[in-house]
Amino acid sequence: MSVHLQRQIERLKRDLLSLCAVVQEQVETAMRALLARDQEMARRVEQRDTEIDQREVELEEECLKTLALYQPVAGDLRFIVAALKMNNDLERIGDTAVNIARKAIALASIASSDIPFDLGAMSEKAQSMLCDSLDAMVNLDARLASNVCARDDAVDSMKREIRVKAEQIIRQDPSRVSAMLNLLAVSRNLERIADHATNIAEDVVYMVEGRIVRHGHME
Repeated sequence: MSVHLQRQIERLKRDLLSLCAVVQEQVETAMRALLARDQEMARRVEQRDTEIDQREVELEEECLKTLALYQPVAGDLRFIVAALKMNNDLERIGDTAVNIARKAIALASIASSDIPFDLGAMSEKAQSMLCDSLDAMVNLDARLASNVCARDDAVDSMKREIRVKAEQIIRQDPSRVSAMLNLLAVSRNLERIADHATNIAEDVVYMVEGRIVRHGHME
């Protein structure tokens, strides 16, 4: 690998980690706003989304420029292809944070909208998966990446449990339907964050080992 290509790849790694830090902060802030019924905090998440969109565009341009200038092969090529996909997943996680923030704003305006589920625990699991998927990328750790993929089922299970409980509450007290629907939407967004973290982890396996892992299958 040329020195220039090595420097460019290190720059792409730094940019990915920087974007991830912003995205993680957005998710954490959106969840804090939800649990604290803080509309102003939630609106700050909405306002910061343009920064994530801009970073995503800039990182994509850098990846494409690297492909054109250096024509990388083998592991370097796999890294850049994976970086493009990770970049897209991070931008979408940013969008889910905005969705959660908007539900937080809606819930804050509903009287007595307590949260009868442990969305905080679900959020922690999803964010832990995201953090580990990026650690796996930085350290080229395919084993950690596989571990992230294995944890996705637990988040899916939590979402199903929340849906069942929400449906029970709606049947018992139809006046809470609006609050329950908003909370269900939050659980779906947390599930999507876990899904995107799994996508990133699968891309790490591809980047390190050159094998494609999707939906539990190897190609």
